[in-house]
Formats: sequence, structure tokens, C-alpha cells
Amino acid sequence: MEYQVSKKANIVTILLIVIGIASFVIGLLTSHGHTSQRLWANLLVNGYFFFTISIASLFFVALQFVSEMAWGVTTQRLFQATMSFMPISALALLLVFVGGTMHWNHIYHWMADGVMDPQSEHYDAIIAGKSAYLNQPFFWGRTIAYLAVWMYFANWFRKKSLEEDKLSVNHGESNPVYKRSIIMGVLFIAFFAYTSSSSAWDWIMSIDVHWFSTLFGWYAFSGMWISSVLVVLLLVIYLKSLGLLKEVNDSHLHDLGKWVFAISMLWAYLWFSQFMLIWYSNIPEEVTYYIDRFNDYKVLYIGTFLVNFLLPFFVLMSRDSKKNVVFLLPVAIILFICHWIDVLIMVLPGTMHADGGLGAIEVGMFLIFLGLFILFTLKSLSKAPLMPKNHPMFDESKHLHT
Repeated sequence: MEYQVSKKANIVTILLIVIGIASFVIGLLTSHGHTSQRLWANLLVNGYFFFTISIASLFFVALQFVSEMAWGVTTQRLFQATMSFMPISALALLLVFVGGTMHWNHIYHWMADGVMDPQSEHYDAIIAGKSAYLNQPFFWGRTIAYLAVWMYFANWFRKKSLEEDKLSVNHGESNPVYKRSIIMGVLFIAFFAYTSSSSAWDWIMSIDVHWFSTLFGWYAFSGMWISSVLVVLLLVIYLKSLGLLKEVNDSHLHDLGKWVFAISMLWAYLWFSQFMLIWYSNIPEEVTYYIDRFNDYKVLYIGTFLVNFLLPFFVLMSRDSKKNVVFLLPVAIILFICHWIDVLIMVLPGTMHADGGLGAIEVGMFLIFLGLFILFTLKSLSKAPLMPKNHPMFDESKHLHT
């Protein structure tokens, strides 16, 4: 059975974009300075947030092949659909990086002229000490490598999944597409294991260039992973409300709910571990990261942590709640928004300092990106059957019972 984008879905998507544009314009008209920097910062926030949803979906698809996971086969096409927005969000990221290189924005202080030149009045010894890694040729080489390799794998998995649909007979374990997918999954995860962290260092952590954390890469990874699972959970709920995804039963919802619960606990553990270790050691160049956030973004920062930890902990603790849409739907929506705010707080304190916040510009750009993301995802879903029926584990997944 295939999904056809309904007029109602198109109207909702367009409405999100229109409201986003209106909010964005209102924000521009009422802005009190630093507008240019704020626009660049928000472009980075949303480009990074929605790009990481796509790349985490690719990771989860690869993980399913490597682990020979059966339960996720019936939702595999949903993860693939979210990957369709990867080129658009990558373009937003590249625009920010080009802007930094050309000095159109000042998001990355280490890109500024003279900071690594001992003869310059802008010389910064700490930044100069990191120049072996933080220099523009190496940064651009890494960035292009990340994007090229990730998009190659995304295209490969999608293409081969559609090819598998054309097989006249299900060959079971001898399925050639399935065998190659396992090998490619291993290669991708080996590459992603390093680049998921290093890209977070390059694109996000280097904003606060004097600061570093050995846990930051894992923290960023857990955030992108939970956001991806939340999106797929919301897609499952939406499509089932249309009478589609009949192969997805309460056990699949239960498994998705367990993933939301588990990854939320991982994210909260990494958030607190990073904070606790830095707070306890009280090293000046490390605590500055938290001083900025506690001084100027305390409510958002602490509030986001509490919601992302306590909401799934108390609501999704029981088995029944993980199968019940009444609990899953509001939890997924709230957590999705809170993880976007988490990315917002990763970026704004280092770019806007005390002048940033959650205002009309932030909400507007988020809604614009969200509308485009939904549009691309639904269009991708409509281009292929929702079920990969020639997958060797399709029948096992369809009859899943936990």
C-alpha cells in the first residue's frame, strides 16, 4: 500500500510555513539590534537540527542491517523518508560555513582574521594552540567528506531498498540486496562512529572555541538519535490514523516507545555527566560554557533538561503507556520541541551571548524548516510502497509480538 499526500497534509504544511514566515517577519520588525548575527545563528540551529535527524535516521537504518533487527523492518521506509531532507539542511549548513569563511557572520571566532597570528592585535593564544585542527582547509576538507560520504550512503540504502521491491521472489537469507546492505551498514557505522562526534566538534563545539568537552560528541549524538526516533514515532501515529501501516501493531509502537525512553535516559545521563564533571572540577576554561548558559539562558537550559528527562521517565515508564497513543503523541511532540531548544542553547550563547533568546525569529525559522521537512518527508513516502515486502525479515516483523 502506498501513501498519497492528502490535500489536508499539504494545507497543514503550507500553513506551518506561512505562520513561520509571518513570525519571522514580525521578529525582524521588532528586533533591537544584532539581527544579522541572529539570522545566521538560527540558520545554523535549524540546518543542524534537521540535518542530524536525517543522518541519525540513516544510522538507524544501517544499524538494523548490521544487527539483523527484525522489528524495525515495517518502519524502515519511514526512516528512509526523513533522509530526503538531508540535501536541503546540508545546503543551509554550507551557507553558514561559507558565511563564516567570507566573514559575513561571526559565529566561529576562530575563523576571524589575525586570531592565530602572533603579530596581530587580535591574536588569541588558546585558539592558536588549536590551529592544527581548527584551520579552514582542514575544516572544509572534513565538512565536505562528512556530507559527501553521508549522502552517498543515504542514497545507496534508499536505492537498494527500492531495488529489493523489484525482486520477483523473496530469497530469504540469500537475498543479494540484503547481504550487500549488511556490509554497507558495517562500513557506514564505522565511519559514523567517528564523524558523528567530530562533526559536532567542528560545527557546534567550536563556536565556544575556548571550551572543550570529551563528552560533547556523545551528547550531540544522543540528541540527534532521539530526535530521529521521535519523528518516526509521530509518522507512525499519523499514518495509522489514516488507516495505513496495518502491518505496524502495538508491539512496534511498544518498541519505538522503548527506544524513546532508553535514548532519553542516555541523553539525560550524558547531559548531567558533562555538567557534573565540569562543575566539580571547576576549571575556569571549562566552566565558562555553563556560566554563559546559567546567566542568560537558565530557564530554557534547566527547563529543557528537566522536561527531556522527567517526562519520558514518568510517563513512559510503564509498559502500557509505550503502546498507547494518548501518552506517546504528546510526549513525542513535547520532546521534539525540547530537543530543538537544546540545539538552540548549544548555539545562541556562543553567538549571541546575552542578546539571544527564544523569540519570534527563532520560532519563525523553526516553523519554516519544520514545514519544509514535513513536505519533503511526506513526498518521499508517497514515491514508494510503505512496506519493503521483499526484505527477508518482513514476515517476522509483521507478526511481531512482545
